[in-house]
Amino acid sequence: MKKRNYRNPVGVGKYTGLLLITPFIIGFAVFTLYPFAASFALGLTDFDGIRQPRFIGTENFTDMLSSSDFRNAAAVTLKYTFILVPLKLAVSLLAAVLLNAGIRGIGVYRTIFYVPSILGSNLAIVIMWQFLFTSGGLADQLLGLAGLPSVSWYGTGSGAMLIIVLLRLWEFGSAMILFLNALRDIPGEYYDAAKVDGCGRINSFFRITLPLLGRVTFLNLVLQVIAAMQEFSAPYMITGGGPMKGTYTIGMLIYDEMFRYHNAGYANAVSWAFFMLVTGIVLVLFAVTRRRREEFI
Repeated sequence: MKKRNYRNPVGVGKYTGLLLITPFIIGFAVFTLYPFAASFALGLTDFDGIRQPRFIGTENFTDMLSSSDFRNAAAVTLKYTFILVPLKLAVSLLAAVLLNAGIRGIGVYRTIFYVPSILGSNLAIVIMWQFLFTSGGLADQLLGLAGLPSVSWYGTGSGAMLIIVLLRLWEFGSAMILFLNALRDIPGEYYDAAKVDGCGRINSFFRITLPLLGRVTFLNLVLQVIAAMQEFSAPYMITGGGPMKGTYTIGMLIYDEMFRYHNAGYANAVSWAFFMLVTGIVLVLFAVTRRRREEFI
């Protein structure tokens, strides 16, 4: 049989592939790689964004480590992350399980649950949220109907933190979609065999569903941790970082140093420290869950 020769429609030149990805390489170098390196370089300078940068070495980093504002912002960010992420994973998994139960109109419910993730914390949502938790607002009215005293939501750090957590917890749609797609990939034969063996729904969930969702659970965990660590807009617009900087995150610290105090060198140093903190947390998650993840491969 005569061998057929196939021709590449875009050419067979030695550098054709490189030529095709050149726009991406240029864009990556100009808009990602250069700003990344420039940020580290500026972190080693005394720079106000206007005058010529003055090299000061690691002074910004040493000042940052001794700064109470940085330590407080890091503690608030970690506290917020450790509260929000487990709750968000639990709520999104519960919603995915309910939607996967074969109810009618699953597409409508999936869209309704996903809409808050699209809206995010825009101005209209922020105004609505402030109305819900203001003194005498809807939240206090509901507490009054239940015979409970009103809460000073903005008067304490824990109350203000709860407002931010509830706002982001409401936006569980993206994690829910990942869980839902993974649930629909689990063969139904597993549950049929478990039912024959006398395994109920709860036992089936913990012995079949959760183990088979291991990889997507880890993916959701990493994505949600990264997103929570970068929190800025919700506390900035709702609480302003208060009260007493109880919701003052690292993102707000970077913003203030850059645009309020015009300390661009210090802001870039904090950004790099923040990058290393997030990277370290993700690496710890990979190391801690390594054995479990290998069981799911």
